[in-house]
Amino acid sequence: MVLLYVLAAVVLINCGYYILFSKFSFLKPPTVSTYKTYPVSIIICAKNEAENLAKNIPSILAQAYPNFEVILINDSSSDNTLDVMEDFANEDNRVKIVNVENNEAFWGNKKYALTLGIKKAVNKRMLFTDADCKPASPNWLAEMTKNLDQTKQLVLGYGAYVKEKGFLNALIRFETLMTALQYFSYAKAGTPYMGVGRNLAYTSKLYYDNNGFISHIQLPSGDDDLFVNEVATSANTVLCFSEESFTISKPKTTFKAWLLQKRRHVTTAKLYKPKHKFLLSTYYVANLLFWLLTPVCLLLSNWKIVLAVVLVRLLCQYIVVGKAAQNLKERNLIPFLPFLELFLVCFQLSIFIFNSSAKPTRWK
Repeated sequence: MVLLYVLAAVVLINCGYYILFSKFSFLKPPTVSTYKTYPVSIIICAKNEAENLAKNIPSILAQAYPNFEVILINDSSSDNTLDVMEDFANEDNRVKIVNVENNEAFWGNKKYALTLGIKKAVNKRMLFTDADCKPASPNWLAEMTKNLDQTKQLVLGYGAYVKEKGFLNALIRFETLMTALQYFSYAKAGTPYMGVGRNLAYTSKLYYDNNGFISHIQLPSGDDDLFVNEVATSANTVLCFSEESFTISKPKTTFKAWLLQKRRHVTTAKLYKPKHKFLLSTYYVANLLFWLLTPVCLLLSNWKIVLAVVLVRLLCQYIVVGKAAQNLKERNLIPFLPFLELFLVCFQLSIFIFNSSAKPTRWK
């Protein structure tokens, strides 16, 4: 019976988080027919991304927006990234180039390269994305920056992945969905904790008032989540999740490549604010315990009671996560939510084990 009580407590915690997540799940993107079009600087940092730049920059330049510049940062690439950038700059005077060479103090540090790009920007409103990201629509720029003003200085967007066949693709998109569900929900609850550099906007005032990335400049990653964790507040942060505001990227195609990517990403979590570390770790531990305790309780306790408890939890998951999946255009994941969550919990545990022994030190 003790294990059954523990399982019930875990499910109660799970459902508490689903109540929190419902703050985003049941939101509807605001529809704004007209908005002011202030000058914007789009900033893209690229390292050995010649092919992706050639594919995606035309969609950036084709944005239905009257006044913007594109800052392309070549972060010490060894391929022909700089040549591709120069071709775009020669064809379109809105394109500006920052060529970053290896620096002994900041070698392999994306934040150093981004800092130089931000200094190059002439506009107060800045929109960030990656070289492998393509805007979902010609209105991406307008959607992501329409709420930037003196009060709202930070916009959290959604970076989706291309839908392809295969379990890995579904798992990557599910992980992306769950990450977005969390950072959107926490922001809506008044305690924003992260954003993604694939789709993020903020003002130069916010950047300079908080000394940029200086507090975590030594880390290879965190130009997005650590910066947001440090500067975001309930007053200065706004969400943007209309379908036209998405960026879309090609996901990793092997588990090894994805593991390396996620290992690098999670190294920054230890520097989050204590309340965020507590809430995020509690959520993960509760999920892990649910999947560990459920089969044991089914075997050792009254299976009917156990099944009822489990079904309550799964029902909450389908309602809240399923609605979020609709919001973020990932409906085809809904039938497989528990299955994907189980594999994601196992995957995240493996990342924790790997990172306990060795941590990635470079962003690429």
